[in-house]
Amino acid sequence: MNRLLITFSLLLIAACRPEPKLPEAQEIVDRAIEVSGGELYKTSRISFDFRGYHYVLEPQANNRVLKRIRILETDTITDIKEGGNFKRLVNDSLVTVPDSMAIRYANSINSVHYFAYLPYGLNDPAVNKKLLGEVLVDGKPYYEVQITFDREGGGKDYEDVYIYWFNKETFKPDFLAYSFESDGGGLRFRKAFNERYVGGIRFVDYYNFKSGRELHPSVLDSIYMADKLEILSKIELRNIEVNPGSGS
Repeated sequence: MNRLLITFSLLLIAACRPEPKLPEAQEIVDRAIEVSGGELYKTSRISFDFRGYHYVLEPQANNRVLKRIRILETDTITDIKEGGNFKRLVNDSLVTVPDSMAIRYANSINSVHYFAYLPYGLNDPAVNKKLLGEVLVDGKPYYEVQITFDREGGGKDYEDVYIYWFNKETFKPDFLAYSFESDGGGLRFRKAFNERYVGGIRFVDYYNFKSGRELHPSVLDSIYMADKLEILSKIELRNIEVNPGSGS
């Protein structure tokens, strides 16, 4: 009788025990940035090659200078985005670029640099974070976090919605998905591969998938696991160089 009473009491205590509390979305993002490079993102000069262009990040005290460089025959074309400003140099000489094209070039430069340094950037002031829950992707547990942007400070594509899947053990973002409105709109799902650390900063390449259906990006992990997404491309960074402590 006493043994049954003890067993019942233990079961009652276990039933009343509160569920483990999930971390806040902010905590997840903070830990992801820390394990991926932390303060090194702010103080390192980073360069890499991507699809025929050479990209350079030059940190400064209160800003970051983003560059895209291409050599065409005898000309070196350097596009520079600094804050909200854009300029183009051809062989070190400043040239005039129409405003419409300057905006397009600046957005393109910003996009490549943004994806290259993820998850850094997810703590920008215009970013809103929301933990959607816990899910299994490819048999592993992940925190699913939604990212949206304020209209003010959120850039041209502030209406885009992103979903990141952070590995519960490592806090690294192994998958991401997003919806976008530009160029007719669409959905993308990316799976990271070829992880490597250069100068203390984590870099990955991506398998880039697309969906022809109008869905919320949060369901694309299920569509991916059902093998219903179309592979669109590989996104691969080459010749990565990191010089820590190069910020001025």
